[in-house]
Amino acid sequence: MSDYDQLEAEWAFATQAVRAGQERTHENEHSEPIFPTSSFVFSSAAEAAARFSGEQPGNIYSRFTNPTVRTFEQRLARLEGAECCVATASGMSAILATCLGILKTGDHIVSSRSIFGTTTVLFTNFMAKLGIETTFVELSDLDAWQQAIQKNTRLLFLETPSNPLTEIVDIKALSEISKQHGCLLAVDNCFCTPALQLPIKLGADIVIHSATKYIDGQGRCMGGAVCGTEEIVGTDVYSFLRTAGPTMSAFNAWVFLKGLETLDIRMKAHSHNALAIAQWLEQQPQVARVYHPGLESHPQHQLAKNQQSGFGGLLSFELKGGKDAGWAMIDATQICSITANLGDTKTTITHPATTTHGRLTPEQRQQSGIADGLIRIAVGLEDIDDIKQDLARGM
Repeated sequence: MSDYDQLEAEWAFATQAVRAGQERTHENEHSEPIFPTSSFVFSSAAEAAARFSGEQPGNIYSRFTNPTVRTFEQRLARLEGAECCVATASGMSAILATCLGILKTGDHIVSSRSIFGTTTVLFTNFMAKLGIETTFVELSDLDAWQQAIQKNTRLLFLETPSNPLTEIVDIKALSEISKQHGCLLAVDNCFCTPALQLPIKLGADIVIHSATKYIDGQGRCMGGAVCGTEEIVGTDVYSFLRTAGPTMSAFNAWVFLKGLETLDIRMKAHSHNALAIAQWLEQQPQVARVYHPGLESHPQHQLAKNQQSGFGGLLSFELKGGKDAGWAMIDATQICSITANLGDTKTTITHPATTTHGRLTPEQRQQSGIADGLIRIAVGLEDIDDIKQDLARGM
């Protein structure tokens, strides 16, 4: 490790988010450059051969080696406390790359039931076609995780906090279970980001991101990332990316680098605003229940305080009156953006049962707690009073 690398490793989070991973070119640029090129030139046939064989590090082809993407990977790995990171074209491709990089036919996944609806479809419809079966369990029930593990279980997968009910699991305790059985623990850290939660320090083997969300922060680009060890991520997941090509573009990587620079202050602001809105919603007579880990009424509130440095910008609440009441409220808003994406500076609102979890069966939605009157809000950075007034229009 060079003196500069040693210095970089000692920086605080906010400093690393702004500066980690940057290697200036001979132009001495201040902001990280974009390398919009498909390929790279070699000085000789021998150098080309050495690059392709892996004997010599360096750029080959932007499907799997690009300087802008590499800077993003190094910075995010540093923030997550990981040995390395592989950037992908989307959050779902990050999950796919993880599964196909480390699993084979006959392997078994134990997954939280409380995950993004499309991830459930990936496991049940497509991993199953490859002979990789999945058992779904209650996220916070450690006994259920323990009992679901089989001899061929290779991967434990979860989101914490979950989408959209913000359920929490004890990552450290689940890591101990995974190690007892020789399994890998993968945590989707999309909703907290490393600014609020560090799963690897709590014992996770793999951290997955949809960079499309809070890492970007302004809803501009699609991207994903897998963080972990050199052996698992740097070899197995990277090999899948190199071959199959779910690649992050150089431009998107540059946008995400700019997003990381403000991640720390944005996540603090999102957390502050979301808690204020959640507390206000609890006082509204039309609301049956509010889900946000910052509330004392949340069943894992203390656990969230212990393993997170903030509660995040995501919340959901159930309206009395079911789907009709939910749709009427959403349609009455004028500030909130009706979109299934989240993590923007703009507050977004959606009806999970008919959007993000709409491809699940009614039974699957019921098991996951996705009621017809449930509304999910990703609280943005607008004025809190304006957001409250906007939500009040539909109540």
